[in-house]
Amino acid sequence: MQGPPSSTPANTALCPANADIGSSTYLGGAGGGEIVSLNINATAMTYTLKWLESPVPLTTGTVTPSRAGTTITGQVTHPPAGTLPTAEQTRCAFVLLPGSGTSPSGATYSSAADFNQANPPMILIGFGVAGGGIPGATIQFSGLTIIPGLLQNVGQVPQRHFDFYPFLGFANTTTDLSKLPGTYNALIYHSVPSASYATQGINSSETFDANGACTSTSASGCMTTGKPWTASGNGYFNSAQAAQILPQTKLPIVGATGQSASAHMVLGQLNGATVPVIVRTGDVNLGTPPLHLDAKVDDESGIAVLGLAKAIASGSIDGGYAGADSNFKYTATVIKAAAGTFVNPSTQQAETGFSLDYGQSTPGLLSASTSGSPASSGYVIANGGLYAALIQGTVNGGITQSSAIAGQTPSAPYFGVGAQVSK
Repeated sequence: MQGPPSSTPANTALCPANADIGSSTYLGGAGGGEIVSLNINATAMTYTLKWLESPVPLTTGTVTPSRAGTTITGQVTHPPAGTLPTAEQTRCAFVLLPGSGTSPSGATYSSAADFNQANPPMILIGFGVAGGGIPGATIQFSGLTIIPGLLQNVGQVPQRHFDFYPFLGFANTTTDLSKLPGTYNALIYHSVPSASYATQGINSSETFDANGACTSTSASGCMTTGKPWTASGNGYFNSAQAAQILPQTKLPIVGATGQSASAHMVLGQLNGATVPVIVRTGDVNLGTPPLHLDAKVDDESGIAVLGLAKAIASGSIDGGYAGADSNFKYTATVIKAAAGTFVNPSTQQAETGFSLDYGQSTPGLLSASTSGSPASSGYVIANGGLYAALIQGTVNGGITQSSAIAGQTPSAPYFGVGAQVSK
């Protein structure tokens, strides 16, 4: 979790009273391309989590079915003393202990096998917002055998464990599309498991109309959206034929199978602002053996956070922010005018520093540059008390090795999201 700076008064409440936390269910997106609803009862110390959309396989060694439609319940506990710098941060933080439930097929699903006590899924509750990490998974698929000895391991996914998936959810959301129209800056972070988890992060300027259609001045078009957004009936929106930002895996004979994945959007309502969070949920259909000519492999998945294309004044987003990042770490960000610093929440030691340029050739899109050598560039956006950062380089020592393939998983680009917890 990104902790506030140490100067925060100890008696400042960071989240509702314990008895009130359970009255909210947080709907949001996770970095693995999932839409999730989460309720934490801070009195009974229990949680209920449902995956509404997901590309994450239910079982290691397969690619379908996914966790979509599965609900788990379990116990929560506060992180051990010293994990976070203040008692109030600890009160508002909840480790999601292994949970279990039933998938739509009737099979039992448990998060126990992927629970890492040293880096567990943990949620920090704020006022109207929840961020941190939801249960991870271990992904692996040996691929299809079409012609033994000649065409095999097609669509192979190397084994990789994820301690958790970064999550951002809201206590209040809307399905009123009239809240959406406008021009936004999107920071997007996607990965393709069948391409050895190739990862890319980009920014995109996107304009939405009252019908949910997206246009962009970029030649590549809207990168978060496919077809116009339509209501899902479950509190969020769907967009078919979601845009791709990475090369698609090609199959023998048929090649790339086209955009069969969907995007899903939660319209968070926070501090008077509409905050769109969009996930791309990859799609895989193995088709019919032996040739699998009807297979679909569009497994690019990830998350985007959008901020209004409205100028940000220096000093207006100063403060401490709490969340999680693409390093699969809980970290802290402190911003003061043009200076920003990532902070380790356990030690309160400064990590990578960065500078912000408020010149904004594109309103609302702050150029960022990290300190040190080599320096890396990127962007920061802010909206409704949230911030997101996309840096084209390694930040804060890089990816957690327990969520990487040793020697193969790069730490760049870096993507992080946080909710403001102090000013």
